[in-house]
Amino acid sequence: MPIGAIEGAPAPSGTPQPVQATTGAAGNGLSTTATASSDDKDMFLQLLVAQMKYQDPMNPTDSADFLSQSAQFTSLEKMQLVAEQTAMLLGAQMAFGASSLVGRSVSYTLEDGTEGTGTVHGVSFGDEGPVLDVDGVEVPIANVLAVTDPQAAATAS
Repeated sequence: MPIGAIEGAPAPSGTPQPVQATTGAAGNGLSTTATASSDDKDMFLQLLVAQMKYQDPMNPTDSADFLSQSAQFTSLEKMQLVAEQTAMLLGAQMAFGASSLVGRSVSYTLEDGTEGTGTVHGVSFGDEGPVLDVDGVEVPIANVLAVTDPQAAATAS
């Protein structure tokens, strides 16, 4: 029997806490606080206990239902953990890729439509991802159109 179907039952003592986003070590904003996950698990367990406490004694809920709910919640937790780790891996991969562009020549288009070409002198890592310093112009990595190695171009001539 779902919790919403219990009439006159007091609400569980815990109240939902908002999920708070934090900025990861690379500044990619892809990690979440551990307390939000813990609060979610506590809320789920409180609801499960309330469901068991206020069930109809003449028609008790099957224990397989409780086991199924617990397994689904555990599965969801693991999927969220995999998603967070994948996002962190993507952020690290973007950071390594952007840092490998230092010293290379890039062509880019800025948001205002201007196009340019220059040498990457540095990389900074903001909330939106890596930002290249191309001859003094800040260029988000997503705006890079082409990458060339100026040393390879010089030896080919």
